[in-house]
Amino acid sequence: MASPVTETEAVRVRVAGKVNLALRCGPRRPDGYHSLATVFQAVSVFDEVEATWAKPGRFTVTVLGDQADLVPTGESNLAAKAARLLAATVGADQPLGADLVIRKSIPVTGGMAGGSADAAGALLACAVLWDLDITPDELRDLGAQLGADVPFCLVGGTALGTGRGDQLAPVLSRGTYHWVLAFSAAELSTPAVFAKFDELGLAVEPLEAPPEILNALVSGDVHALGKSLVNDLEPAALALRPQLGQVLEAGRELGAIAAMVSGSGPTVAFLAANEPSAVDLSVKLSSLGICRAVKRVSGPVPGARLVV
Repeated sequence: MASPVTETEAVRVRVAGKVNLALRCGPRRPDGYHSLATVFQAVSVFDEVEATWAKPGRFTVTVLGDQADLVPTGESNLAAKAARLLAATVGADQPLGADLVIRKSIPVTGGMAGGSADAAGALLACAVLWDLDITPDELRDLGAQLGADVPFCLVGGTALGTGRGDQLAPVLSRGTYHWVLAFSAAELSTPAVFAKFDELGLAVEPLEAPPEILNALVSGDVHALGKSLVNDLEPAALALRPQLGQVLEAGRELGAIAAMVSGSGPTVAFLAANEPSAVDLSVKLSSLGICRAVKRVSGPVPGARLVV
């Protein structure tokens, strides 16, 4: 771990959002979770988490930036939970506390793991701030206690997730993929989407990531990747937010190779053939006025990283 940080210094971590290239979902398990087989790709929309020393036992959160008013800052905040868990688990014999500042760019409840990204950022920032003796694997194990997407947000890149999505294996991915993200004006609760998924009886078995996706990533073939994208949660998200269908159709008509709801939604992700195509698509999509905002991103990018 890095050398100790003095109490007047701050540690900043940048952490990326994600899209699910494949999201296959099984039935609800006895523990309340769903078994997943998913292929994550971290993309270049980032939150930044800054940690500074606070008096022992104090953990505060300030949220700035896009949709900051939608993020809880009390004990339910996932970044604060991450800091408290780390202090209790690894630093239990030390007088630890942290003030966290989160600068948001990843959409809130947008299906891109924004809360999980902030938790991952807080874990890394506080581990360095407090100079804790913890390995990356141990940090990921702690992250899995906070949420299924947190381990991937620490790792980034492209990975296969199984179990709840928290058991990760790296996936070979050649090339850079260009995405246009359409952000919705309304949030969409992940538990609500899974509940609708169950209601609609959409579970699949056996679970496996489509081999076509893995082959496309190995070859770097963007068109093959576009043909094999799949999200089992998309029908549930569309049932709860039918207007997303208009956004999906518009992007396809404007030249996207593929269009899908990202994770549990409501963010819609469009895969473009290349960067110029992504620029053209984003400009045209923005002009339609059917989404809150449009952003061009690329992937894969690394997971949580210190900002120096």
